[in-house]
Amino acid sequence: MTFRRLALPFFVAVLCFGQAAWQAVVDLPGVDWKGLTGAKKTAALRVMQAEGCSCGCGFKIAECRVKDEPCSVSKKLAGSIVNDSLAGKSPAAIKAELQRVAAEGPPLFDQPVTISTTGDPVIGPATAKITVVEFSDFQCPYCSKAVAEMKEIMRQMPKEVKLVFKQFPLDSHSQAQFGAEAALAAQAQGKFWEMHDLLYAGFPDLSRNRIMGYARQLNLDVKRFTAEVDSHKYKDRVAAEEQEGQAAGVSGTPTFFFNGRKYNGTFTAAAVVPLLRKEFK
Repeated sequence: MTFRRLALPFFVAVLCFGQAAWQAVVDLPGVDWKGLTGAKKTAALRVMQAEGCSCGCGFKIAECRVKDEPCSVSKKLAGSIVNDSLAGKSPAAIKAELQRVAAEGPPLFDQPVTISTTGDPVIGPATAKITVVEFSDFQCPYCSKAVAEMKEIMRQMPKEVKLVFKQFPLDSHSQAQFGAEAALAAQAQGKFWEMHDLLYAGFPDLSRNRIMGYARQLNLDVKRFTAEVDSHKYKDRVAAEEQEGQAAGVSGTPTFFFNGRKYNGTFTAAAVVPLLRKEFK
C-alpha cells in the first residue's frame, strides 16, 4: 500500500508547539479514558508514550494517535492499555499484553462507517448485497496490481458484489491528480470505467499526451474533455473525495471498504472472496 502524508493534526501540532508536541497531549484522539482514576490514566498514558506502535510508522502509540489519528493499530493498542489499566494490571503485565495484541495486528475489518456513493462511478449489479468502495490513485503501483484482483473477485461473485470508485491521488505521485480529474471528465461522458482501465493499463504514464490519446481512443468529445481538464473542473470534487477518505480512515492507497467496513488484510481474490462469503452471507 502507498501511504499518504501524515494526518492534519500532526502538522498543526508541529506548527504550534514543535516536534515534541505530542508528548504534551493528555486527551489522545480516539482514546476513551472513562472509568480510570487520575493516577491510572497517568500511568496508562506513560505506557502509550513509551511503547511503539506496530503499524510500521516508527512512532510511539501516543505519538501515532496524535500524528495519524485514522491509524486503527494505535487505536487498538491504546484501547488494550486502557482496558488492562481498568482491570488493575501492573505496568509489566500491561506491556506483556500489549506485545500479544501487537502481534495479532489490526482486525481484518474495522467498524462500519458511512460513505456517500451518490454520483460516484459504479460497476456491478444494483441489487448486489456487498458494496465495495475503493479509494485509489491511478499512479499507485499497488492500486495498479489490485485492478486484476478486484476483477477476479467480481468474476467469482458476479451477483453479490458491486464496486464504487473514489479518487485519492497521493501527493507523492506527480501525475495522479491529473489522472483523477481526467477520469472524472471521462465519467461525465459515460466512459469512466473504460478510461479507468486504460489509465491502469498504461501505468505509470499519466502524461497529458497519453491521456488525450485515450480520450480520442474512447471517442469522447475531445474538445469538451480538454476544456474540462484544463479548467480543473473536477478539482474540488477530487479534494472532497480525499477529505471523505481521510475522515473514513484512509491513509494510503488502495483502501477498500466492504459495506462500510475498512478492510485491513491482504487484497487478493484468494484472500477476499472466502471472507466476503463468510462475513456478508
